[in-house]
Amino acid sequence: MTINTDDHYADNESKSNITSRRYSTSSYQDVDEGINSSFGSNDKSTLIQVWKPKSYGAVKGQIPQHERLTYTWKEIDVFGETPGDTKKEPLCSRLCCCFSRQKKDFNPRKHLLKNVTGMAKSGELLAVMGSSGAGKTTLLNALSFRSPPGVKIAPTSVRALNGIPVNAEQLRARCAYVQQDDLFIPALTTREHLVFHAMLRMGKDVPKSVKMNRVNEVLQELSLAKCADTIIGAPGRMKGLSGGERKRLAFASETLTDPHLLLCDEPTSGLDSFMAHSVLQVLKGMALKGKTIILTIHQPSSELYCLFDKILLVAEGRVAFLGSPYQASEFFSQLGIPCPPNYNPADFYVQMLAIAPNKEAECRDTIKKICDSFAVSPMAREVMEVANSGKNVEEQYYLQPMEGASRTGYRSTWWTQFYYVLWRSWLTVLKDPMLVKVRLLQTAMVATLIGSIYFGQRLDQDGVMNINGALFLFLTNMTFQNVFAVINVFSAELPVFLREKRSRLFRVDTYFLGKTIAEVPLFLAVPFVFTSITYPMIGLKSGATYYLTALLIVVLVANVATSFGYLISCASSSISMALSVGPPVIIPFLIFGGFFLNSASVPSYFEYLSYFSWFRYANEALLINQWSTVQEGDIACTRANVTCPSSGQIILETFNFKVEDFGFDIACLCMLIVIFRLGALFCLWLRSRSKE
Repeated sequence: MTINTDDHYADNESKSNITSRRYSTSSYQDVDEGINSSFGSNDKSTLIQVWKPKSYGAVKGQIPQHERLTYTWKEIDVFGETPGDTKKEPLCSRLCCCFSRQKKDFNPRKHLLKNVTGMAKSGELLAVMGSSGAGKTTLLNALSFRSPPGVKIAPTSVRALNGIPVNAEQLRARCAYVQQDDLFIPALTTREHLVFHAMLRMGKDVPKSVKMNRVNEVLQELSLAKCADTIIGAPGRMKGLSGGERKRLAFASETLTDPHLLLCDEPTSGLDSFMAHSVLQVLKGMALKGKTIILTIHQPSSELYCLFDKILLVAEGRVAFLGSPYQASEFFSQLGIPCPPNYNPADFYVQMLAIAPNKEAECRDTIKKICDSFAVSPMAREVMEVANSGKNVEEQYYLQPMEGASRTGYRSTWWTQFYYVLWRSWLTVLKDPMLVKVRLLQTAMVATLIGSIYFGQRLDQDGVMNINGALFLFLTNMTFQNVFAVINVFSAELPVFLREKRSRLFRVDTYFLGKTIAEVPLFLAVPFVFTSITYPMIGLKSGATYYLTALLIVVLVANVATSFGYLISCASSSISMALSVGPPVIIPFLIFGGFFLNSASVPSYFEYLSYFSWFRYANEALLINQWSTVQEGDIACTRANVTCPSSGQIILETFNFKVEDFGFDIACLCMLIVIFRLGALFCLWLRSRSKE
């Protein structure tokens, strides 16, 4: 294959001046005089912090020229670590990294992106194309400051909006990022999902009525009005939205704040040709309004290819071409490799830049020549000229952080975050029949079975043993039932949580409190149903006081077990790991409960572990409630030559339990609830921090 490397290329597009002016929008409140006084400063670092609350009005019209964005990036070098070469770090070092904001240093092993420079203008739809492994998603992650752990971007890399370099927090003010995977809460409807995002994404100074109007507007813009009250669902598990509707909903979530820069990773992945064209039409419509759209796509059809204003071809981590489709045709024609007639140009370009099996050396040589040829072309020089300097920028552009955001980047107050996380979690609980109806039915069936087995116990030597066994069965049933009911709560929603946390929708504590409090009514109803059925059937201590005391203890055990399940769920990286870790960890606490091992016989080197056993405290409290008032002679000894406790005090002494420890046991159960939940919150915080 012969490639002509002539440096003279036909450039039919005249160079357009990139104009950037001050960001000016209507606001809900007067701008502070101190902010106004900084308008005259020439210090870019100062200008970046200048902002005014944004008005979310209708966006169906064109974006004003002074509000448009041109995104440029220069010398993007990305390095990846080879997994096989990574040394296992000690646990202490990994924990220290979680608390430190300093990025982890490592020796780069693989050069993923090599000196990538480019730009995307407002009103244009830029498509990043290339073969698998070319670096499309890596480039998009670098442009959005969302590179995964183990990937390092060179400090010389510059990303700028209208000529002003920005960091991650400043880019979030004007950018929305739609990832390839559509992650939603399946039980919510389309409208409920958008309401949740509107309340947390839009500024705290924006009235609620404006937010709700914006939700209705987005539903109309993205053709989601007809499915506004349809549950989102989960493919293969819960029927809901179609693939195209899920994609449009992902766009709707990000466009609620009317961002002028939109990054999309494989928006047509998994869609048929009609749905893919529908999604691209939505993006094209956004671009026509003046937005800047950058997307990655793998071998689009010729119909989709015609929608692109600019294409960026990536091969082996380098830029092979950046320009309009017409310029691409001329560029490859002058290289001596024109696209054949009646052939999809996108397929042709990707094939030319792919590594074919058994032809690796030849393909890499071809790619190198194409990339080198573009690097010296007029199109590349124009891009480099804009990226290297801001001389095309007529005025300094005032970049604003997220509307109404605090220094930490959150756009809503702590109370608003907690309220709407609680609202969403409560809707999820109500709409999930597996969590409510089945669990209550299961509890009633198990309680009836246990009550039937231990039905009508008498106070004799056999009844004492049976009642003690039934009371301990109360604890084991409540423990395993509640631990495994919540062991997948945070593990299942972890991807959604990490994405929303990274977008600064809510804090970790508000999410954790909202999720756990929403499930409190269920974890109060389950022990109530269980105790109310089994207590009278077994014939335990009669009297409302004794019943309510036993109910309180069982409720505390259920909530301790729930808290322990939260801890395992937050500490585990997947549902399968959580299910594998749960039972082995519970067994030692079960042994220390006093039923299988006397409390006085616990080895000294395990005594500290027994302090965390809720079985120990709950079993002692239940037995005290049952036997403390049983006097001498109340227990009938019906057989001779058989050890028979004559009073409740003797039964308690047999287990090495003391009546005066009842209050201490209740306090310890309450304390374990707090300890386990704080531990779960800490694990969830560590997990979210490690993904930042």
